Amino acid sequence: MKTREASSRRDFIGTGAKAAAASLTLTAPHFVHAAASDEFKIVLVGAGGRGTGATADSLRVDKRIKLVAIADAFQDRAETSRKLLKERFGPQIDVPDERLFVGLEAYNDALACDADLMIHGTPPGFRPLHYRAAIEAGKHVFMEKPCCVDAGGYRSLLQTNKLADEKNLKVGVGLFRRHMPTYLEAMGRVHDGDIGKIQFMRCYCNMTAWGGGAPHVDGMSELEHQIRNWRVFDWLGGGRLVEAHCHELDVMDWAMQSHPVEVNGMGGRQAIRGLVAKGGRFGTDFDHHFHEYTYADGTKMYSQCRQMVNCWGPMTEHVHGDRAVVDLNGKMRISQARDDGQEPENPYRLEHLHLLDAIWNDKPYNEGWIGADSSMTSIIGREASYSGQVIRWDELVAKAPDVFPKDLTWETEPPVMPDEQGRYDHLVPIPGFYKPY
Repeated sequence: MKTREASSRRDFIGTGAKAAAASLTLTAPHFVHAAASDEFKIVLVGAGGRGTGATADSLRVDKRIKLVAIADAFQDRAETSRKLLKERFGPQIDVPDERLFVGLEAYNDALACDADLMIHGTPPGFRPLHYRAAIEAGKHVFMEKPCCVDAGGYRSLLQTNKLADEKNLKVGVGLFRRHMPTYLEAMGRVHDGDIGKIQFMRCYCNMTAWGGGAPHVDGMSELEHQIRNWRVFDWLGGGRLVEAHCHELDVMDWAMQSHPVEVNGMGGRQAIRGLVAKGGRFGTDFDHHFHEYTYADGTKMYSQCRQMVNCWGPMTEHVHGDRAVVDLNGKMRISQARDDGQEPENPYRLEHLHLLDAIWNDKPYNEGWIGADSSMTSIIGREASYSGQVIRWDELVAKAPDVFPKDLTWETEPPVMPDEQGRYDHLVPIPGFYKPY
């Protein structure tokens, strides 16, 4: 890791959480008073449920925030997003037809608009490309997680993070646990040594089964089908592990204030295999994983990720010290860390509140560094499951390819293609044979 990159990470990790915790006592009018003008303009790139929801959370901070453009690959999603936001926020939505952009290049049109901030909610595979374009265009950015789906995307993120810092642009990432009061207090205690030396950690992202996506519609290109069903294609969504487990793995990195150096693990397709046999069009990723991560000082972290029905389903994080244990699922076994009767604050809104505070009051703020590392922590886990090998961080970052197509157009053939029966079984990684690079 280059010295400047490492310094940027340390500066943000060391000061960002404390600044976020301190700003919990502020309210939106304090932020608006510090703004440079009475109007703050945002554009939305990626108008599905996630992007629309993030936009709504930003608009709720203050009524003088306005959405002035929407861009999406698909007309129906762009129009639906505009309709829903207009119904909820009325005059805060100023998106006429001429600023409703559609297509794979629509993000460039949105970024050319007079606006201050891009909210990014596309499939994660697009994120490094669009993030770079936004920073080059001089926009602040809020982007959902994960921030990349492969090592090439991670390398790109590091370059763009440096550019954002050089241009004094603020970057938020949808790792909402970093903004939860209970998590902020817990991490403060961990980092202050209240639980003693960390002995080991464990985390779980065991969920119900995800759907396999919509059926292939006659006349729809394979590329459109995959983009509309991005969650089950690694080149677009990263796979179930990267897309879902990124949150818990980020908390583990947060506790250690660094990323792991290597990981080994295993996984497979249990429930998905049965559904594919019944004719489902599922992608190529696994539906269950188990990993042993190792950090630079030798600390071990054990991770489970599963998407199956009728199975044990915790989504929690646990840090075991030699004096106490932190259970990061809303309760803590230290001293009473919070008032159980305290009304919880919405972290999905707080992450926008903290970003806007940094923009309007010119505070150092670049969550792109933690977004990149947390995404890569997920990616090396996926590659360990797929390959059955020990995956070392530095080797994968340096050697693994960028799988996202260059100059993507509607005529581009996707990186993965179905067989004659419209299935993807032949592309499912086989441990012991799959090569990460």
